[in-house]
Amino acid sequence: MDTGAFLTKLATSDHSSVVSMNLFVALLCACIVIGHLLEENRWMNESITALAIGLGTGIVILLTTGGKSSHLLVFSEDLFFIYLLPPIIFNAGFQVKKKQFFRNFMTIMLFGAIGTLISFAIISLGAIHFFQKMNIGSLKIGDILAIGAIFSATDSVCTLQVLNQDETPLLYSLVFGEGVVNDATSVVLFNAIQSFDLYHIDSVIALQFVGSFLYLFITSTMLGVLAGLLSAFMIKKLYFGRHSTDREVALMILMAYLSYMLAELFYLSAILTVFFCGIVMSHYTWHNVTESSRVTTKHAFATLSFVAEIFIFLYVGMDALDIDKWRFISDSPGKSVGVSSILLGLVLLGRAAFVFPLSFLSNLTKNSPHDRISLKQQVTIWWAGLMRGAVSMALAYNQFTRSGHTQLHLNAIMITSTISVVLFSTVVFGLMTKPLVRILLPPSKQITSMISSEPSSPKSVIVPLLSNGHESEADKGSQHVNRPTSLRMLLSIPSHTVHHYWRRFDDSFMRPVFGGRGFVPFVPGSPTEDVVQWH
Repeated sequence: MDTGAFLTKLATSDHSSVVSMNLFVALLCACIVIGHLLEENRWMNESITALAIGLGTGIVILLTTGGKSSHLLVFSEDLFFIYLLPPIIFNAGFQVKKKQFFRNFMTIMLFGAIGTLISFAIISLGAIHFFQKMNIGSLKIGDILAIGAIFSATDSVCTLQVLNQDETPLLYSLVFGEGVVNDATSVVLFNAIQSFDLYHIDSVIALQFVGSFLYLFITSTMLGVLAGLLSAFMIKKLYFGRHSTDREVALMILMAYLSYMLAELFYLSAILTVFFCGIVMSHYTWHNVTESSRVTTKHAFATLSFVAEIFIFLYVGMDALDIDKWRFISDSPGKSVGVSSILLGLVLLGRAAFVFPLSFLSNLTKNSPHDRISLKQQVTIWWAGLMRGAVSMALAYNQFTRSGHTQLHLNAIMITSTISVVLFSTVVFGLMTKPLVRILLPPSKQITSMISSEPSSPKSVIVPLLSNGHESEADKGSQHVNRPTSLRMLLSIPSHTVHHYWRRFDDSFMRPVFGGRGFVPFVPGSPTEDVVQWH
């Protein structure tokens, strides 16, 4: 009897998961179709469409179950961090314009690491100050600092959809690069807060904190670089394309995912690992595979990332209506609104507190006015990074719930406030970013014509070694014959010399070993043979 009841229960739960998967896949299709129809809309983007559809579906489910449940939709941290985030961050590293990214590397690091710490400090101090006055309950020091880390994490996914890499390359590389480093920094901070004893802080513990932070940062990056180089070396030596391009594509996808999971296994920052793995793979591995594999991998990574992005926003939209959490705060809705407003204000203030001062510092290091961040660009950077997304949600669930559920009034207030901030910032700030970029930074005719004339896919295999584009950069620099101040010269010379020496090291040692553009093995019968004969 017991066995029969158990089997019946199992069959029911299996069927309900099939129903929820059906619903999700149908909604994903709806999001793609509606997103396509709204492509030309100057306000909307895919993430906001998915959020809206998720909210709408949540309301329908609530109505059909008579307000009892929307538990088709408990936000699962594991699903987010293990399955949905890796393809998005990897694809971002894979598609990023490396020249722009590394030219602005110091600024990105300033914004991403130092900026996040400033934002974290302001949000934490603000939370201590305001929440004590609001009488919402006793928050432990760990909770307060966790709130600082949770709301320091910008939403790089939404940023990707709002800014255009071709129209505003400097802005895109800064906001996006900062977003990835910022997400990684927030997660590292969050984990450090959970693992340190915060009631007995002294200089030794503070130094350990900084040390563990730097250790995570450097080891995570190195792991990503090593995984990328290993995949390049294997594909170059074994030349999989001779028999099957499927193996090449599968190996690239699996090696990228392995780097992420290894970082999780060793408690490192998996976001940074998979991002740098993407950069290294696009620099070496991608050039070692056959022509058909190149097209396939480029589109496969982009598609996986695209579907994961929409899935996340649908998920967040549907989970926002989880009735249990809202029921807890129904007796004091004013408090929840107050907490959400204070957090939103602190997010605005925390971001402004680092974007403008750090941009000023960064501008001191730039020789040509062309490379400096103008005030209009600073405002756009400040605005585009205000969106809070799934990383904030996942961290909040980790801190304030047990497996998606909470029984404490204070925790329910924190979860509902996080959901409110995420929804408000994504919809309101997200809707207004496109028009704001258009008003502050109207696209010049020259850029528009350049985009239309530029081929969308990477250049052919047989291209002179990265020479394209570098002379023009030198010419650009020679147009502005400003005599830089001694401080500016001191700060800017290292980055140029590092770039120069890296090029020489890359060409003489790295590429011959790991492959890359111009070092593709000539194999009879391979797709590269036709290209060689053509040239």
